[in-house]
Amino acid sequence: MILYIANKNYSSWSLRPWVLMTTLGLPFEEHQVSFPMGGGPTGFDLFSPSGKVPVLKDGEQVVWDTLAIAEYLAEQHPQVWPTTSAARAWARSAAAEMHSGFGQLRNTCPMSCGVRVALNQPLPEGLLKDLQRLQALWHDGLQRFGGPFLAGDKFTAVDAFFCPVAFRVQTFGLPLSEPSMAYVQTLLTLPAMQAWYANALQEPWIEPEHDAEALTFGRLTQDNRTPLATN
Repeated sequence: MILYIANKNYSSWSLRPWVLMTTLGLPFEEHQVSFPMGGGPTGFDLFSPSGKVPVLKDGEQVVWDTLAIAEYLAEQHPQVWPTTSAARAWARSAAAEMHSGFGQLRNTCPMSCGVRVALNQPLPEGLLKDLQRLQALWHDGLQRFGGPFLAGDKFTAVDAFFCPVAFRVQTFGLPLSEPSMAYVQTLLTLPAMQAWYANALQEPWIEPEHDAEALTFGRLTQDNRTPLATN
């Protein structure tokens, strides 16, 4: 199988299937196609029916969209979702809510792994509402299924869908409760997440448009990316 992804520093959607497959030990070949420097056509339409990433290619079969990829993988690898029906139902619901919701969190805090940003105060009301709902959802899963992952003691697709949020929390210093921060740290310390982060810091691409988006609601306090040190 081939997984097409974009820049690891910026592409939250690419992270989801990558971290899922890597953590579960599902074999795949990574093909990375970067966002164009300074804008312009992405070229993703050469391999993606939607013109977006990620895309999974399995022989002649092409699967796009993160939820579709997760479900396709689950047909071959049951460990993608929790083992019990109750946990699977909850996990699918939580993953779908992340997939379609939390718009203010996405807009205010776009994923940019290698930087640290101090958000302007007070925080937007919409962001605070998203954080409140996020924590309620996490607390429900952790309490219902016992943790340390959202649907029990094993990492599954629902955790993969929230891995980009863990990087957002780290980048923007988002205020969360102690249990929520503990879950964030559980995700950040996964070997796959650490490998993604290390690769993101070393990428040769600095994309101005994505960098500007990350500073729409705050100011840059730190940039850990290697390319800036060599320019």
